[in-house]
Amino acid sequence: MTTAIVTDSTAYLTKAEREQYNIRMVPLSVVIKHETFEEEVNITTTNFYDKVRNENELPKTSQPAIGTFVTLFDELSKEYDEIVAIHLSSGISGTYQGALQAGEMVQGIDVYGFDSEISCAVQGFYVLKAGEMAKDGASAKEILEALEEMRETMRAYFMVDDLAHLQRGGRLSAAQALIGGLLQVKPILHFENKVIVPFEKIRTRKRALKRVEDMLGEDAAKYDRLDAVVIHGNCEDEAKEWMATLQDKFPNVNVKLSYFGPVIGTHLGEGSMGLGWVKK
Repeated sequence: MTTAIVTDSTAYLTKAEREQYNIRMVPLSVVIKHETFEEEVNITTTNFYDKVRNENELPKTSQPAIGTFVTLFDELSKEYDEIVAIHLSSGISGTYQGALQAGEMVQGIDVYGFDSEISCAVQGFYVLKAGEMAKDGASAKEILEALEEMRETMRAYFMVDDLAHLQRGGRLSAAQALIGGLLQVKPILHFENKVIVPFEKIRTRKRALKRVEDMLGEDAAKYDRLDAVVIHGNCEDEAKEWMATLQDKFPNVNVKLSYFGPVIGTHLGEGSMGLGWVKK
């Protein structure tokens, strides 16, 4: 039994990571001034933030066309017996549903979907685990069982500099954004029931990051090993500094660096920072 792994661009895996496990990536798109760019394909993250920094109108984002999935799945059917498609939360995008619909349209291969219920490099943790297992010959059923087990210890929190991006993009209610703005807080956000909601409202950026750091520390004390990722919205120096602090403070945590690319960056904005982790 051979199993192919498919994900979307919002997992923000490096080319080397994708190639290591032969992971196929389907890009989401951003539309800036009527020009469409496929993230991770023909626009870099730095270029994206430069383009939109002084724009009054937010870019628009779009999920892959079902036909894109159909073409890929049909190609994979010539080489594989089954596919595990791992995508960003179905609560913020129709990408997962699109993959499932495409799977029903392709003959000769079984397509299994996994709703990560999250996004970015934390979604990537699931994809890399699946890729590793598939390379070792695991079936889709075995991979999905392992991913569900991972979900039990998967955590992710993030903080934005400006709630207006989330509110204008429809990923946070107007009332929640208004409250945050009036109090001038730096809310910690997370995914709950597949959508982005406030976790705690904290007054300053420094305190918000410290609160997330403390939560990582609680799990670091609970488990022998953790994989963690610091995710940034075009504030790499600050992210690297925080990453070094975390690695020093929690020697049993393997911390890597990632970023909020164009699609997720559209909704979070420049200066956002996140931290995710899972039991190794």
